Amino acid sequence: MKYQKLAFVKSGSPKSEEAYNLLIDKYENHSIDEADVIVALGGDGFLLQTLHTYPHLKTPIFGMNRGTLGFLLNEYKEDVNLLGRINHSKDVHLCPISVDIEDVEGEHHHYKAYNEVSVIRYSGQSANLKIDVNGKTMLETLNADGVLVSTPAGSTAYNFSAHGPIIPLNANLLALTPVSPFRPRRWKGALLPDDVTIEITNLDPVKRPIGAAADSKEVKNVVKAKVWQDKGDLRHLLFDQDQSLEERILIEQFNV
Repeated sequence: MKYQKLAFVKSGSPKSEEAYNLLIDKYENHSIDEADVIVALGGDGFLLQTLHTYPHLKTPIFGMNRGTLGFLLNEYKEDVNLLGRINHSKDVHLCPISVDIEDVEGEHHHYKAYNEVSVIRYSGQSANLKIDVNGKTMLETLNADGVLVSTPAGSTAYNFSAHGPIIPLNANLLALTPVSPFRPRRWKGALLPDDVTIEITNLDPVKRPIGAAADSKEVKNVVKAKVWQDKGDLRHLLFDQDQSLEERILIEQFNV
């Protein structure tokens, strides 16, 4: 078998604790550094947390749902040969987007996001934002609650809730989606090649403060956020053959 050594990690929820204890009784629990596969027990948020916790680790992750929705996770099963299941799984590559966030003090914060980078208003007034793509101004002023840049893997999450498009996993696209836009009233967002650089600038940082978040990492009082995708940074998720992430994203487009 290709994969033999498993490392189990848990979110800490009662369901994840129960699953963790059952599985480490049945399989040897190796350290993260020596494992062939990390088995993540929790919800979608915990899977993203696991990716962020080990940013330079190329070990594939096989997630099992011990949370709620579990869109990025496999079904949890106790009575199936886990090693056999993992060795028959499908390897899906995720490429995060990077963001450089500049705050009002001139400090820069660099993060990665597997779902999306969102820029959101922090006051009772809507944000006034300028959108540049590859150094060219595409929107002089976007008056909205915010805007987000989504990966294909994250396109079914916050992006979809903001009425953005669902993107097939291998489409080489990013979604640029406004959140509650007021002006221009007819702008619904854009699908962009994933090799572009997107720059979002706060036109009025004193009167209309905004924050920026990369998955769960957040910065307040933001002046500018520059977003791009690093093609050299690939992470591996393992999925059951009959429940691959590509298939889930395809099916999600027909759920009404």
